Amino acid sequence: MRTRWIVAAVVVAAAAAAVVAVRPDHAAAVDPEIAVSRSACGTGWTDPKPGPQTFRLHNTGSVTAEVDLIDPATGVIYGEVEGLGAATTRPLRVNLGNGDYAFRCLPEDAGAIVGPAVRITGGAERTGPGVAPVTHDDLLGPLKAYQQHVTAGLDELVANTGALKNTVHGGDRAASQAAWLTAHLTYERLGAAYDAFGDSDGAINGLPAGPEFTGFHRLEQGLWHGEDLAALAAVADRLDTDARALRTSFADSQVDGNDLGLRAHEIMENTLQFELTGRTDYGSGTNLATARANLDGTRAVLEVLRPLLTPRYPQLSKVDTWLDRTRTALDAAHRPDGTWLRPAELSRQQRQKLNADVSELTELLAPIAAITEPRRVS
Repeated sequence: MRTRWIVAAVVVAAAAAAVVAVRPDHAAAVDPEIAVSRSACGTGWTDPKPGPQTFRLHNTGSVTAEVDLIDPATGVIYGEVEGLGAATTRPLRVNLGNGDYAFRCLPEDAGAIVGPAVRITGGAERTGPGVAPVTHDDLLGPLKAYQQHVTAGLDELVANTGALKNTVHGGDRAASQAAWLTAHLTYERLGAAYDAFGDSDGAINGLPAGPEFTGFHRLEQGLWHGEDLAALAAVADRLDTDARALRTSFADSQVDGNDLGLRAHEIMENTLQFELTGRTDYGSGTNLATARANLDGTRAVLEVLRPLLTPRYPQLSKVDTWLDRTRTALDAAHRPDGTWLRPAELSRQQRQKLNADVSELTELLAPIAAITEPRRVS
């Protein structure tokens, strides 16, 4: 069982007017018990009142169910519990403002049931931001747009890995290093699709694991550590072959709707963990260029999701502000000659600012996964 913090994930609401689902804890015996089953939902709420309270959601049926606390007129969700097993009771703690509420039960292999509506009065006005559910149908447009974005990016990747292969075969190390960076950044801008790439991601951009080390980082290691270019030609050939195979296989793949919003946050989380620390530097010193490409990848995800996020996420404009701020901080590490500062070469002030900007952006992106997760409503 998992409780999702719909409103709390969007904004921390301290006022009693907010409706906030919070982490489950032991419910008191006097808390109302709300019945959940295939045939009935939401019965047992006989004393509606404003303010903090706990509901004991009791699944009296024989199948697992999801339970939402909604506005019955709009379907906006104020709290939910997933995976409520048969014959199981779990608490849902909320803080209710004035308004109409009902429980919606979604048992496995059965249609949704909306329980009786109750009206809360005598409390503070409901100002907490509930979230309108995003359905699988709602995500069809964004997924199609992102699929097209990735397809175009893979065409560009193949062009760039082909150019990289040719420069390595030509024996020009400096040109090969420049071509490597161009191709690598092209790949790094496609971050929300990595799960759809399957094993190709490890072959193209994986770190050393086991006896085989291929792809961008293997080539990086050789190019920046003086390895003979004739020996590296086979590595460049393999990278180009793997990129072409990925472009072909992706035509029959699809980015998972559950992944799209999640990746917006995870791309920048990985940037904090791997790029700002220099952990994936195999000689090029271009981690901050990769971080900049990751930022572009995050922005691409947000653009396709923007029609869904605009009416659901009040902090979206703040996300945009911090995207711009982080871009400026990263661009400051790009030297006029086209090279990039390594993370270790940043001044203390630069490092602190960059870490702070990326951290704040990552926090602001975190609610997007919960907001855009596809939900059943029927």
